[in-house]
Amino acid sequence: MELVIASNNKGKIREIMPLIPDITVLSLQEIGFTDEIPEPYFTFEENALAKASAIAQYSGKNTFADDSGICVNALNGAPGVISAHYSGERDDEQNLQKVLTALKGVEDRSAFYKAVICLIWDGEVYYFEGICNGRITEEQIGTDGFGYDPIFVPDGYDMTFGQLPLEVKNTISHRGKAMRKMVEFLREKSAL
Repeated sequence: MELVIASNNKGKIREIMPLIPDITVLSLQEIGFTDEIPEPYFTFEENALAKASAIAQYSGKNTFADDSGICVNALNGAPGVISAHYSGERDDEQNLQKVLTALKGVEDRSAFYKAVICLIWDGEVYYFEGICNGRITEEQIGTDGFGYDPIFVPDGYDMTFGQLPLEVKNTISHRGKAMRKMVEFLREKSAL
């Protein structure tokens, strides 16, 4: 069985692959899709749907897309939906530095990662959400993961997502939680 992920983000794909056993996951590159998919909306749900719809139409295959981001409470939920472009660029280092700068001297460093997966399966649309609560560090720690991982410590841990092994991160992360919900849904549909 094939399922297209509406992404070429290598970090995201690397995280997702172990979570979907028994399914061949195809990237945009593997299906020959090279266009940029706009994400013009103000909610994770709308952006995930825009990406999944574009790829389902292009490929004619069952497709899923996620839209995710980090929401910092002291920044009124920013960067949120614009996490990938928070600094004005699609640059992980610049984005996380902007968060660290904005939080200089701020006591409340609580934050959460949110992921919304939109699955288009046999022409029907389904959503799966995952949230991981934690806090923002005062400096980057760790080199694994991507995005804001080196500055996010999940609740109950003393290491950042940039330090935690992928197997641990996938167990507790926002994306891991949303993916497990989607995989369970597919099992219930007798697809797996």
